[in-house]
Amino acid sequence: MVKQPNDVVITGVGIVTCHGTGKDAHLALLSAKTAPEPVLETEKFKPYVVHKLPEIDWSEQIGRKDQRQMENWQRLGVFAAGLALDDAGMKDDVDACGSMDLIVAAGGGERDIAVDSLIVDEALKRNDREKFLIEKLKTELRPTLFLAQLSNLLAGNISIVHKVTGSSRTFMGEEAAGISAIATAFARIKAGQSTHTLVGGAFVAERPDILLLVEGIRAHQTGPWQPLWSRDGSSGGGMILGTVGAFLVLESREHAEARGAHIYAVLDAVEGDRGNRDEGKLEARLGRMVPEAASLSSADTIVFSGASGLAELTQREKAHLTERFADMPVRGYAGSIGHSVEAQFPAGLALAALAIDAGASVPAFDPASEAAQAGPAKHAIISTVGYVRGEGLAVLSANA
Repeated sequence: MVKQPNDVVITGVGIVTCHGTGKDAHLALLSAKTAPEPVLETEKFKPYVVHKLPEIDWSEQIGRKDQRQMENWQRLGVFAAGLALDDAGMKDDVDACGSMDLIVAAGGGERDIAVDSLIVDEALKRNDREKFLIEKLKTELRPTLFLAQLSNLLAGNISIVHKVTGSSRTFMGEEAAGISAIATAFARIKAGQSTHTLVGGAFVAERPDILLLVEGIRAHQTGPWQPLWSRDGSSGGGMILGTVGAFLVLESREHAEARGAHIYAVLDAVEGDRGNRDEGKLEARLGRMVPEAASLSSADTIVFSGASGLAELTQREKAHLTERFADMPVRGYAGSIGHSVEAQFPAGLALAALAIDAGASVPAFDPASEAAQAGPAKHAIISTVGYVRGEGLAVLSANA
């Protein structure tokens, strides 16, 4: 492919998962001879297992005064964003950060768990639950809690802590938010509307309110951890959540080369969609997304699947990927880091970019269901299918 000044390139990777913080921990994951064991919290939220937050010294990226204004969800996002800026060599560049655009995929903020628990417990004893809920909302909630729950506070804190003060956008909508955030950053740079953008999201799995939300549709895997592709719905829905922060610095090629930045990979294409999934409509949408993927060779392409683990949906995703991208090795990364909802798509791009740049032969995360990678990949396809709605595909290539 001929280089163009407005090619969208990845120049900074900031990632936190259960395996650790930063790119070195994840290069080790991607380059290992066998996939490392997932790092799990198995007792605190029984019968649910989660991929937990690693040990973090927040002060490496966030001052103590700023930390006090945030819950862990915001700390995690701000921390991962700082890692990406550091990696791109922009953290201390006042002019670069001052003109940098910011796009965040975010869910709801932290909640008052005591009040939530009170409402759930007492509602079991009442028949007039709507009236009861209104009573408790009037009497139990602190007015300041609504401020703490604002999703755009993550972007605000990134701007405050890291001085990223260009335009700012926040997307909500679970996995689709992460897809839209990346797609918007890509389109703006391609169109010449932006030269450099910090984009990503964060998700904390270790929250009782999140676990309750997902259990509302019986989506959780229950009991012991199982490999991603082996979950068949016999032990709950199949999802095992993971705490993840993932941010990328995207730039135009012209902007990146002018400052001598290291380019991990080129983002060739990204597309998202949503709609009815009955009668093969999901597969039809995925099949027409990102036609650029059709020309890739199976000999040097790897697929990073962001499959959620929700049993039936995950099997449909795997079957489609296997059919459309025949003979390409597939890696279901939620089996190693957990499913991270808003952060899932950015995390897949981060892992794929690191693997391409390092020339890694990525180990099978589920050896019983994933084929070995023959050699280093020059291209990667990243897919994410939301556990309720929304799907996306992206293509990355090595920097020629």
